[in-house]
Amino acid sequence: MEYKLNVAGLTRDLPIIKINATTAIASFVLLGDDELSAAAAKAILPQLPQQFDFIVTVESKGIPFAHDLALYSKHTPSIVIRKSVKAYMDSPVVTSVNSITTQHPQQLVLDGTIASQLRGKRVVIADDVISTGNSLRAVEELMTRVGAQVVGRVAILAEGAAAQRTDIHFLSPLPLFNLDGTEKQ
Repeated sequence: MEYKLNVAGLTRDLPIIKINATTAIASFVLLGDDELSAAAAKAILPQLPQQFDFIVTVESKGIPFAHDLALYSKHTPSIVIRKSVKAYMDSPVVTSVNSITTQHPQQLVLDGTIASQLRGKRVVIADDVISTGNSLRAVEELMTRVGAQVVGRVAILAEGAAAQRTDIHFLSPLPLFNLDGTEKQ
């Protein structure tokens, strides 16, 4: 089963995969799809706030989109929140999140040096797909803790109920599916 996605002038066939006993998703993997990442970043540029300092994302699938947004908007470097503490990190700032695509809580980690650079800055959170909003909330909490102000939220796709949110700019809705491949209502 596949879902035909049309976004930013491009078409992709996404496999529909089971994520729990009642729900399946169209698996959108941006990593390696440089054409789609660049097209999506260019398409969403007009929806970015006029005033901001950094684009922030969570590893890993949102990285190419955030990178392209930072380049095209001339707001480099993009900031990547990691999913584990790394040996090179100085005084890491940590929170946790439960995501729709993972079965266990994950850490979100920001290097303390980068955290200090974000203090007092305006940030736009960028992701490939926003679904339950749990990751978005965790990033917002992390930004508040380090003293950054979230002034925008952008995604390529808004999955399920996220498509009804008015605080996120996105390019296309992405439905959730029943296990037989039909769209959930």
